[in-house]
Amino acid sequence: MQSYPHDDFGHLEGASGYSVDFDDASSLHSSVLDPPPHSHPRDTLEDGQAIPADDAEAIQCIGDLNFDDLSISGLDAATADDGDGDAGAGGHGHGHALGHGDAHHGNGNVANLYEDDFEGMLDDLNRELPPHACSYCGIHNPACVVKCLVCNKWFCNSRGSTSGSHIVNHLVRAKHKEVTLHSESPLGETTPECYSCGAKNVFILGFIPAKSDTVVVLLCRQPCAAMQSSKDIVWDTTQWSPLIEDRSFLSWLVKVPSEQEQLRARQITFHQINKLEELWRDNANATLEDLEKPGVDDEPQPILLRYEDAYQYQNIFGPLVKIEADYDKRVKESQTQDSLVVRWDMGLNQKRIAWFNLPKLESGEVRLAVGDELRLRYHGELHKSWEGVGHVVKIPNNVSDEIALELRRTDGVPIDCTHNFSADFVWKSTSFDRMQLAMKTFAVDEQSVSGYIYHKLMGHDADPPQVLRAQMPKRVSAPNLPDLNHSQIYAVKSVLQKPLSLIQGPPGTGKTVTSASIVYHLSKMNPGQVLVSAPSNVAVDQLTEKIHQTGLKVVRVTAKSREALESSVSFLTLHAQVANSDTHPELQKLIQLKHDQGELSSSDERKFKALTRAVEKEILSNADVICATCVGCGDPRLKNLKFRTVLIDEATQAVRSLSLALFLYNIADALLSCRLSPSA
Repeated sequence: MQSYPHDDFGHLEGASGYSVDFDDASSLHSSVLDPPPHSHPRDTLEDGQAIPADDAEAIQCIGDLNFDDLSISGLDAATADDGDGDAGAGGHGHGHALGHGDAHHGNGNVANLYEDDFEGMLDDLNRELPPHACSYCGIHNPACVVKCLVCNKWFCNSRGSTSGSHIVNHLVRAKHKEVTLHSESPLGETTPECYSCGAKNVFILGFIPAKSDTVVVLLCRQPCAAMQSSKDIVWDTTQWSPLIEDRSFLSWLVKVPSEQEQLRARQITFHQINKLEELWRDNANATLEDLEKPGVDDEPQPILLRYEDAYQYQNIFGPLVKIEADYDKRVKESQTQDSLVVRWDMGLNQKRIAWFNLPKLESGEVRLAVGDELRLRYHGELHKSWEGVGHVVKIPNNVSDEIALELRRTDGVPIDCTHNFSADFVWKSTSFDRMQLAMKTFAVDEQSVSGYIYHKLMGHDADPPQVLRAQMPKRVSAPNLPDLNHSQIYAVKSVLQKPLSLIQGPPGTGKTVTSASIVYHLSKMNPGQVLVSAPSNVAVDQLTEKIHQTGLKVVRVTAKSREALESSVSFLTLHAQVANSDTHPELQKLIQLKHDQGELSSSDERKFKALTRAVEKEILSNADVICATCVGCGDPRLKNLKFRTVLIDEATQAVRSLSLALFLYNIADALLSCRLSPSA
């Protein structure tokens, strides 16, 4: 723990445990050792040492700290010699006081640049920038720049033409959280971290005084600043203030470049910053000059309210889907986590389960859901290199922070090893491939949807739909479901008479029950099957359960990767109905044989797959309602089916091009159900 004298207040809290003591007879301290007075911190201080403070009154709260009147100890003479105080593009930051007032120090009106200033600007442009220059604008004053510890790039505390400082802009866009100061900055090469727990996330760090002493240290917002610390000092938690305020670092920690420095810097726009950050995802060495290369700055065509035809629709949305797929792949592949500690277990299905913690998941950097696939790798010395793919069967909850990964294969698993594991997120292009296929089919297949729905999807002013001649049921409420109220009954009757309908309402208004009632009546009134979908598995499962209660034959189609996951409607899933089917005794024998032995011979495997496809086709063709997610509706097993009606629950949360896959089954009627916000 280091400490600095009062005159050297610029050193305040650059890292864990920095402290300032303003009492006459006391010293800046984190220990009882006192080096010779008036020595400079970087010349004599080591961990555990402290030097005397200059005469000053004790400061009891943050409001008493006057940053404007403070200066850097030992540098006043240099400041006096350097009359204009220019720490500018040359990087002579030590000639400044660290207070807020030094941005205009000794220069008068810097906007009136004379010939010497203009020549200086030309020299700056022609001179090669040092390695610590801001990757955005080129400012390289050591007191004004910090280095991102994740990508090792330097950024300044200047806003330029953006709403936040360059360093904060980068940290937010790149999702990086740790920085270090320059070795020649007033604080030296220092990494800000929590004095209590060592956390280095600058977005949760702040400085705070002690209740009974004039000491200021760095503490993280949660949990250290929110509870009494047992480490040396009792903090005055009510005085906690963040290191980042108004989208920039506090000026006593990282100086704000002067106006002259900012005028001489490279002027970068918000748009250029976005593009540069995108380039860095593929090429860490990309520069602003790379933005001028042909094709780099090409923008996709904007989406329209109306489209001439399905070909124009595909030409606009196709590239957008490709861009999203590339970005999603980069994000997934960048979420690898190393140095994991694994404990092994055996599941009831005799499959190996790996239990471990994912720090990035705990910090909110990544998202994980049950059913997601991960690749676990071992790269230690106690076992040969190994990797295995599995799906997540448990995510952190109130009981445990561990993740459970069920492996597909159990052979060769290094169960005797616990350390040196890595986890990769497995990226799949399935959803994006199905979006592209849906748009292509929509463009070339004129029979995919009815003419009215086609024109509505294109945004055309189609003729008002005629009321369908349908005999209204005497009882609108569906069997085994709660009775509908007047607005719900009106919604059901309205939907049954129109080819395209939209139901919307806040949470808790009974949209799921209403949708299930509509599906029941559509199935009873019209020939053909009903396709029910939603963007999420949770929403699909809820609708599946409600529709099943009405007595209809329902099949829940899930992804292969989710077949082993339990849910409230597991017995309705296609693979479960296949396993429980008694129409093909030979298939049941093969299922039991595969369960007992773990695998089948090549001939038995071919027979097993053929019988499975036959039973799946039989179950799907006999179903009244088929339920799947928007992605799942592109499942090859549904390829040859034709649905007269489709219902999309939570339609406003679905990707437009993905929802298009649902309209490729010769759809004549469509029902969209969406949720309004609670305040709508």
